[in-house]
Amino acid sequence: MRVTFLGTGTSYGIPMPGCDCPVCRSPDPRDQRYRTAILIEAGATTLLMDTPPDLRSQCLRHDIRKIDGVLMTHDHADHIFGFDDLRPYTNRMPEPMPVWASAGTAQTLRRIFHYLDRPPIPGTSLARIHLHTAERPFDFMGCRLTPLPAEHGRADMIGWKIERGGKSFVAIPDCKTIPPATLELCRNADLAVLDALRIRPHPTHMNLEESAATLSRIGAKRSLVIHLCHEVSHAEAENLLPAGISPAYDGLTVEL
Repeated sequence: MRVTFLGTGTSYGIPMPGCDCPVCRSPDPRDQRYRTAILIEAGATTLLMDTPPDLRSQCLRHDIRKIDGVLMTHDHADHIFGFDDLRPYTNRMPEPMPVWASAGTAQTLRRIFHYLDRPPIPGTSLARIHLHTAERPFDFMGCRLTPLPAEHGRADMIGWKIERGGKSFVAIPDCKTIPPATLELCRNADLAVLDALRIRPHPTHMNLEESAATLSRIGAKRSLVIHLCHEVSHAEAENLLPAGISPAYDGLTVEL
């Protein structure tokens, strides 16, 4: 299994327009952060986690040729507003692309992208999507996919666990707390990825300290934090996190 971080930033992205802070003006390429999205290649199966506004640029940067299915985490703009960029991929597929989301996220997707329930006008094209509600573990193209409920403000938030060939990857890119049942599902994964917005506390996101404590409880073989805002540089996050936990960065690839 190969995990590629297409984007690791928060909702503004970094650099943030109009900002002259040290991180937004940083020469370190690891401080250039698209909005969060993750590509998972498991055997011949390619899965995408979330569709941020930067999706088209991310797909071009990484020369992504196919997407077999999409795992949505929640309905905030920085995670869904690139949804229509799935269209060129769906146009090349014999059947509609499967997309899985929580009930609340699925409802929002149907409201914003209302073509999901309408046929295209003759001579035009729309993203051909088969939208599923994810409530329990299921199998898809040789992968075991498990939704991971978490708390993230008012969002109907789920992370995801992907298992294939004896390897497991868990990611919850936005969260403030993780219920005990979800924590148990995450334990001892080969790779665990968790929200860590900044140094100071936030009402709906974990900060670095909270994320590190939770990742220590999960006990994955490798642990990464994601979704950093412009208040913390990559180098600073590296120095603040305990041994065994690192910040992800755009373009990072992990082989499991």
